[in-house]
Amino acid sequence: MQDISLLSQANPRREDIEAPALRCATTMKFLPISLLILALATATAFAYDPSPLQDFCVAINDPKVFVNGKFCKDPKQVTAEDFLFKGFRYPGNTANPLGSKVTPAFVDQFPGLNTLGISMARIDFAPGGLNPPHTHPRGTEILVVAEGTLLVGFVTSNQLNNTFFTKVLYKGDVFVFPIGLIHFQLNIGKTPALAFAALSSQNPGVITIANAVFGSKPPISADVLTKAFQVDKKVVDYLQAQFWYDN
Repeated sequence: MQDISLLSQANPRREDIEAPALRCATTMKFLPISLLILALATATAFAYDPSPLQDFCVAINDPKVFVNGKFCKDPKQVTAEDFLFKGFRYPGNTANPLGSKVTPAFVDQFPGLNTLGISMARIDFAPGGLNPPHTHPRGTEILVVAEGTLLVGFVTSNQLNNTFFTKVLYKGDVFVFPIGLIHFQLNIGKTPALAFAALSSQNPGVITIANAVFGSKPPISADVLTKAFQVDKKVVDYLQAQFWYDN
């Protein structure tokens, strides 16, 4: 009997080998599906804007309460005007130090966007006009050139060694700026330029780099800035004394 037992262990049955392999193969078969479901669930959980729980939620302001987003207007009082924005009809005034003007259609200007997770902006450029380096902390931007020629670019995070991606765009070209990355647009043509941007948030936010660093109120300590930029204090004092135009 002992010899038979040893023989059985030395020569396992076929089904004893195939069963674990079958279970492993089945697990691997459904692994991609499981990962996809997990990715979709994670994307939903970490979405920046709230998802609508009704057809629409036209924004209204309540001065007594501050909330993460906007209150909803009574749907019975909503009209077609709440879903219309007329701010893109006319060119923006580019007679400023930057030579550009951004006309936003965010939730503050366009209440019908509330909870929909989208917004837009019109950007007008004089010849040589610049929409300076800035970020949108809560939204990805996709830009289409309607008129003119623009030099655009963005810089990646430290993780990717601050790699600079840049391109010259012509009428009809489209370029995307990933969420949170520093980017800019410069009109390199001899005529005015016009672009429209769509953003993946009703309130993507804007941080203009020069304004934030050198125009903060109260100002950032000169000791911090001289070390950060490796420049003399006179340079920092000069930059902090400038008027930083908010586009």
